[in-house]
Amino acid sequence: MTRQALPEASGRAPRPGAEAARPGRVVRLPGVYRPQTDTLLLALAMRREGIGPGTDLLDLCTGSGALALHAARLGARVTAVDISRRAVASARLNTALARLPVTVRRGDLLRALPGRTFDAVVSNPPYVPAPDPTAPRHGAGRSWDAGPDGRVVLDRICDDAFAALRPGGLLLLVQSGLSRPEDTVGRLSAAGLDVTVTDRVTIPFGPVTRRRAAWLRTRGLLRDRLDREELVVIRARKE
Repeated sequence: MTRQALPEASGRAPRPGAEAARPGRVVRLPGVYRPQTDTLLLALAMRREGIGPGTDLLDLCTGSGALALHAARLGARVTAVDISRRAVASARLNTALARLPVTVRRGDLLRALPGRTFDAVVSNPPYVPAPDPTAPRHGAGRSWDAGPDGRVVLDRICDDAFAALRPGGLLLLVQSGLSRPEDTVGRLSAAGLDVTVTDRVTIPFGPVTRRRAAWLRTRGLLRDRLDREELVVIRARKE
């Protein structure tokens, strides 16, 4: 196991409230996603949106459970879901270590909780475009690989979000500009949600994206010589 702290967005000054929003250190089994800039963006958005006591919140693709724990510290009632056994074990361990009342379930997105609805859904799903047309079933790539357009998981979340939210409910979703945020906005809008992009940050490529730069260019997802990507937070409200 390793313990990881959440780093700042590379090359940028800390945002107001960043220290308070920082989910903190977590224990994670090998292959479980390391909390980083996209995690911090969602944590900041959760604080800004007033997630707190009385909020019934679902964390989809919880990974280490960092965002679920952050929501619980804000006072929300939290359920966390991941399909990876190692992620579920890591999230449960972190919940126990933090002594916070987070319910962690293993399952395939909202299929893990049939018929349940929530005041808020947050998700940092796999969103990195990958040559394989299907999401991997094993290994660390399961945390980020999401098909040739990066949307294997994103599209499913978009299609199920309306039914998962209570009236007035809120979805907060983070993704890369490489996986077409405009498609997420369009899909959520078509489902009947009020959608805006609330946060944008540009970061250097990580190791996975650097290795795939040539392939991303052949797919038309990356401009020549570009070595940075944009992360965005998308906010969708059910009126």
